[in-house]
Order: sequence, then structure tokens, then C-alpha cells
Amino acid sequence: MWSVNDTEVIGEDYADAVLFKESWERRSFDRCDFSEADMRGLVTKGCTFTNCTFRSTDLGDSKHTATAFRSCTFDRAVLSGASFTSCSLLGSSFTACVLRPISLHETDLTLASLVRVNLRKVDLRGLRFREANLNEADLRDTDLRGADLQAARLLGTNLAGADLRGARVDANGWVQAKIAGATVDLTMAVAFAAAHGLTVEELGGES
Repeated sequence: MWSVNDTEVIGEDYADAVLFKESWERRSFDRCDFSEADMRGLVTKGCTFTNCTFRSTDLGDSKHTATAFRSCTFDRAVLSGASFTSCSLLGSSFTACVLRPISLHETDLTLASLVRVNLRKVDLRGLRFREANLNEADLRDTDLRGADLQAARLLGTNLAGADLRGARVDANGWVQAKIAGATVDLTMAVAFAAAHGLTVEELGGES
């Protein structure tokens, strides 16, 4: 357990630390433990967290801009009211976390594990979920316009009432997810039909 300097911290134990409303800029944390820390209202800009643990951590109302959380573990963490803008959550996992309400803009969730998360009615427009695990997630009534869901795991994912127009979903996604009541564009409707073995022809086409 030691730190390199004020801007680069490796293996530090912040468990139970009170970091309420602190402001961090261009700081790097590697393999640090923030379990049960009070990080409410924390503001980060251009920071990097790699392989860090946030177990029962309170990050409520925190604000993050251009910050990367790479392969971090969020277990029963509170993120309600948190804001992520131009951030990366690459390969991070979220288990039994409180996520609503949450603000996510221009944020990369590639390879993230979001099994059974509740993001109902959250604005997820344009986000990158490529190869993310969204199995059994509650995404009802979400705005997923333009989102990248290619190669994402969507087994049992509830997309009822979601707006999927312009989103990128592969054939497996169309078969695995629950999309009754979702809004799609014509191209997506054709892709859905093809994924279920149907052939779509224009009116007046050959029979």
C-alpha cells in the first residue's frame, strides 16, 4: 500500500475514507480500494481509475468529465445523481448498484458488465455498449437512439417501450432481448424479421 505522488496513486487503501465534495483533476489511481468511502459530490476531470474497487461506495451526485474507470468493480455502490460526460467505463462491472437517476453522455461502456442493472427511463442516446453484458437488465422506456449495441449480450434484457431508432443491434440481440413495445425504424424492423427467419419483400414483388 503506497503512493507514487499526489497525482499517481498505486495500491492505496481508501476504505471508509471521507472524500465528500473533493475535486480531482488529472489524477491516476491504480488498484486502489474505495470500499465504503463517502465520495458524494466528488468532481473529477481527466482522471484515471484502473482496477479499482468501489464496494458499497457512495458516489451519489458525483460529477465526472473525461475520466476513465477501466476494469473497475462497482459492487452495491450508490451512483444515483451521478453524471458521466465523455467518460470511459471500459470493462468495469456493476453488481447490485443504485444507478437511477444517472446521467451518461458520450460515454463508452464497451465490455462493461451490467447484468440485471436497472436503467429504466435513463437517457442512453449514442452510448457505446459494444460487447457489454446486459443480460436481464431493465432498460424499459430508455432512450437508446444511435447507441452501439453490437455484440452486446442481451439475453432476457427488457427493452419494452425503449426507443431504438438508429441503434446498432446484431442478429443475436434481436433474438435474445425482449423488445415488445419498443420503437424501431424500418431498417431495424427488417433486421428483426431476418433474425427470426422471416423474408421481407416489397409490395408488388415476386411471390
